[in-house]
Amino acid sequence: MMERSGGSYGRILVRLCVGLTAVVVLVLLFAGIDYPWNWRVSLQYRELFIRGFYNTLVVSVGAIVLGFILGVLGGLARVSRNIVASEVATLYVELFRGTPLLVQIYIFYFCIAAAVHLDNPKVIGIVTLAFFSGAYISEMVRAGIESIDKGQLEAAKSTGLSDRQTMRYIVFPQALRRIIPPVTGQFVSLIKDSSLLSIISVRELTKAAEVINATTYKTFEAYLPLAGLYLLITYPLSYLTQRLEAKMDSRSR
Repeated sequence: MMERSGGSYGRILVRLCVGLTAVVVLVLLFAGIDYPWNWRVSLQYRELFIRGFYNTLVVSVGAIVLGFILGVLGGLARVSRNIVASEVATLYVELFRGTPLLVQIYIFYFCIAAAVHLDNPKVIGIVTLAFFSGAYISEMVRAGIESIDKGQLEAAKSTGLSDRQTMRYIVFPQALRRIIPPVTGQFVSLIKDSSLLSIISVRELTKAAEVINATTYKTFEAYLPLAGLYLLITYPLSYLTQRLEAKMDSRSR
């Protein structure tokens, strides 16, 4: 326990040193630029950043939850013995993985949303991001399930468990532990991809920075805080996921 605690403190210290070094290097680089810095602009338009941060957080959380549900369902359908479910899931994965997210946003906003009379860019953005990320998560779930040793399936059946019980109690919990790192990476990418929703007038972080830049012509003061705010969302997600993965590993031992 003491050794693990010491290792954790060591990692934190190394990260702080690396982070401070990166900050110093950036400051030195920016010091050589002939640019009239004015950080009061960022403070003056802080309400735009706060509103954009909130909207980005809402859109990201909604898309993560819905995307994970779609991904799990799609992954289970991909390995299902039901031909219809398997083929529908395959079509869904290939369609959303094979087309750019920007094109999907346009189609959802200008075609599908108009057909169902939905005029809420934030909801449309959540749904689009969820379907996009769900396609990638589906493949991760499928790969995680198929990576489980077949001998465990045979052992579960020999004890009288049904296929559904085997999947629920034996296969899926193990697959879930294995897909945590790639799924977390997908969630982080999803948060950053939410910046594309500015094209359909969702007032998220990137849109806020664009408005500030267009109004004040202060590019650095608009986009440097933007990068920091995105990091403020993505880093806690990565950290919490690492803790969850470590906790699940310790329980499985």
